[in-house]
Amino acid sequence: MMKKYLIYISLFAAPLFWGQGKVTEESAYQQNLALSEKENAAMAFDADIKLSDAEMTLDKKLFQIRKQFLNESEAKKISLYNSSFNELKPLIESSKMFEILQTMPKGGLLHTHSGGITDVKWIISAARKYQECYVFDQKDNDQYISGQLAFFEKGKVPEGFVSLDKKLTSTPGFEKELENLLTLKRDNFCSYTDYWIEFEKRFKRIGLLLPYRPFFKAYYLKGFQDLIKDKVQHVEIRYIFDELYDFQHGKYPLKTTITDLQDILKEVQKSYPQFTLKLIYSSFKFFDNENIEKQLETAFEMKKEFPDMISGFDLVADEAAGHHISFFEKSWSKMNILSKKYGVELPLFLHAGESTSILNKNILDVALLNNKRIGHGLNLIYFPKTMEQIRKQDRLVEVSPLSNQILGYVSDLRNHPARVLLSNGVQCSINSDDPSVYGYTGLSYDFWVTQIYWELNVKALKKLVFNSINYSSMNDGEKKKAITYLNQQWNDFVQKTNQKLN
Repeated sequence: MMKKYLIYISLFAAPLFWGQGKVTEESAYQQNLALSEKENAAMAFDADIKLSDAEMTLDKKLFQIRKQFLNESEAKKISLYNSSFNELKPLIESSKMFEILQTMPKGGLLHTHSGGITDVKWIISAARKYQECYVFDQKDNDQYISGQLAFFEKGKVPEGFVSLDKKLTSTPGFEKELENLLTLKRDNFCSYTDYWIEFEKRFKRIGLLLPYRPFFKAYYLKGFQDLIKDKVQHVEIRYIFDELYDFQHGKYPLKTTITDLQDILKEVQKSYPQFTLKLIYSSFKFFDNENIEKQLETAFEMKKEFPDMISGFDLVADEAAGHHISFFEKSWSKMNILSKKYGVELPLFLHAGESTSILNKNILDVALLNNKRIGHGLNLIYFPKTMEQIRKQDRLVEVSPLSNQILGYVSDLRNHPARVLLSNGVQCSINSDDPSVYGYTGLSYDFWVTQIYWELNVKALKKLVFNSINYSSMNDGEKKKAITYLNQQWNDFVQKTNQKLN
């Protein structure tokens, strides 16, 4: 009988023991999987962020809002991933996520340019109020292009220019035509064969407007007001310096640009005392070393006179067409001498890696120079050693997702290189680059992209926002004050958004 009992045990209990062994094996697998996930998360750029209970609640709510948006888009057969920004803009503006992000404090805008921060419709409306404003309404020639705006004294108007106000009044459809000429819109991913040619035309069309001192003042006041409305508290402009002028006094000294901006800033700070501004002196990649050395000398002079306004130096223009950063090695070697001469430091904030080609190696240079932040850095992911070097040096990459798409570097924004950088612990901030040229203002649109396409959570959002202040060119005292304000605004945003979404 005992023998028979043992046989039963062996037949029926064996599977139970085998099952226990299998459970143990699966448990070990799951443990290794969890460990792998934890180790990867520990490498990410936001690994140091700990969320409060309120932030975790908001995170769950935003996750559901994103999920609902994607489900609705799929049900309506909306092509989210194969559409340009211009096609999706109305959908973005009507989304619940966009409404929330508009109320989110953005911290600082660290990467934008002097000719691309103020709304195009406002530019046209404001410019037509000046009797001395004209528009070129002929076909492009060697000197001017169609839609180019400029101020001229009466009797000194070049052939082909007509009064802007009279043109807009007499030709009802011209305002819309001019808007299109001032905005780089991609109705699909193949709108232009050379995006940079079209891009630079937009700047040329308003380039003669901006040095006119009365318009200059109005332009930047409006630009700063738009940023404040979108919850931006600090801005750093890549500024191409030019002498301001008017028809009563002629040209003003170069430093008038800075003193006028200081006056505008004081006016803005009467209502928004937390708003701050820095200028990054910028020149062009297609100049030679002799010219850049002169520009550096001027930049150091202005830094010495206006240490709280001038924060660094950059070179701009299409990287595929301009000189490589290493071409200016002679100029960079003079920076220590200039620093000692003027008694100030002028760090670099160079554009680098705004390219999809591994042949563009500008990104290698910035890791070797006194370069505080990297503009764009798209192809940094092709150079793993340098990417690790940038991470260890704790240098920030200024990411501009919509600019990258509109200029043709990234079509499907789910595949943006910044996602690789963030996962590998490279610090980044979100920027708009030249929003008015792309048909929008502020930073909310670019943050919307990070939420919808990059699947970022509140932890990542918070890190990106606070990076924009922590890696700004403000001094320690200014940063401390800015962070205190941002903390208050962020906590208020979390609380109010949670209440609204209940």
